[in-house]
Amino acid sequence: MGKLTVLALRAVLAVLLAGSVFVQTVMVALLARDLGELDGDLAHLRAPILVITVLGLVTVQVVLVCVWRLVTMVKRGTLFSHAAFRYVHVVIGALVAAALLVFALGVLLAPGEAVAPGVVLLLGGVAVAILGVALIVLVLRMLLAQAVARDAEAARMQDELDGVI
Repeated sequence: MGKLTVLALRAVLAVLLAGSVFVQTVMVALLARDLGELDGDLAHLRAPILVITVLGLVTVQVVLVCVWRLVTMVKRGTLFSHAAFRYVHVVIGALVAAALLVFALGVLLAPGEAVAPGVVLLLGGVAVAILGVALIVLVLRMLLAQAVARDAEAARMQDELDGVI
């Protein structure tokens, strides 16, 4: 991966991370204030919605940090090692957690007339889409495992060849 590509990707990751921190600090506070104005029937949803929102932002931040670490490993040429699996596993876990949070939000909003059924259905679709991304990352993890195994095999064969020569 070229220096310019790594620099561009890191710039995007930094902007996304800063934006998520901004949303987590400022926008969640505004959301809490707006949710405080809900009528009595929906007031019980205030805390769960805020918790789901904050935890959802944390999952985004975890994924961004892990991708940053993986990009660093690519830059150093150490991606094809067992250390990379830790970050890939965390990304998969964070994506599954995010999907569960979106699904939980849909379950919270489903009863009653407060939210249109289409919104709840849309949240279910988003949860399935996030799970799909997690499955894609799982497939990429399997490809990484094959690459690590082949890299280890090549190193072993090179050692044997060096011993013969």
